[in-house]
Amino acid sequence: MRRILVPTDFSAHADNALKVAAQIAKKTNGEIFLLHMLEIPNQMNDAITGATGIPEIMLFIRKANEKLQKTKEKNFLKGIKVTESVKFEKAFDGILSFTSKNKTDLIVMGSHGVSGIEEVLIGSNTEKVVRLSDVPVLVIKKNTTEFKPSNFVFASDFSKEIKKPFKKMVAFAAIFNAKLHLVMICTPNSFKPTAISEQIIRDFMSGFDIKNYTTHIYNDVNIEKGIRNFSNAIDADLIGLCTHGRTGLAHFFTGSISEDLVNHAVKPVITFKI
Repeated sequence: MRRILVPTDFSAHADNALKVAAQIAKKTNGEIFLLHMLEIPNQMNDAITGATGIPEIMLFIRKANEKLQKTKEKNFLKGIKVTESVKFEKAFDGILSFTSKNKTDLIVMGSHGVSGIEEVLIGSNTEKVVRLSDVPVLVIKKNTTEFKPSNFVFASDFSKEIKKPFKKMVAFAAIFNAKLHLVMICTPNSFKPTAISEQIIRDFMSGFDIKNYTTHIYNDVNIEKGIRNFSNAIDADLIGLCTHGRTGLAHFFTGSISEDLVNHAVKPVITFKI
């Protein structure tokens, strides 16, 4: 997690994400890529590469660069290498393409909290980044003076396809020496007897040499509420999930659980691509 991307619209929510990214960068001796997206109408886009450009567009670019430079000067970024960029694409397309081209290891994004992500990205952009990103996405909900995820909930169905992203999740937890709370949520629509659920988790963990963890079976009316209620019950600092690309979350999840949880959970959420 040494190359960290932080998309920003210069809002307080984006600053919250940047503060956490700075703390992670200091832990990993990493660097931060600060990205601002300018969604300029297609008819104006060609003018950017012209000899003079359109005055309004050039003003937007200059103002964005000024704000990026001012952001780089924040005290909490001292000692960290920060590279700023302004890109001209739709938000989620630009973030995903930037991640690929620059081989970033982690995306950290700000969120409005329980009312959903509205500042850094609008509407379905965040849902698409969370679902489609090949690298982990960490969503931050509030101002965090010290990002210290000592209690890290990982919710899953613990199927075989989860093992690869689980390794990345374990590596992230190790940065903070976090205790892992592995939980399987059982609902009326996905009920399993406790003995079977416990055996599934034991079989899953048999391939990993991890000491600092606990396992749990938690019953609730649906998966999203189960994750939130369990996380609140143990006073978790961070919630981890696995995503399944274009089809949404894996067997454990259906529909828009990932997006709903990212929008509704007050706690930070990190997602890992299967």
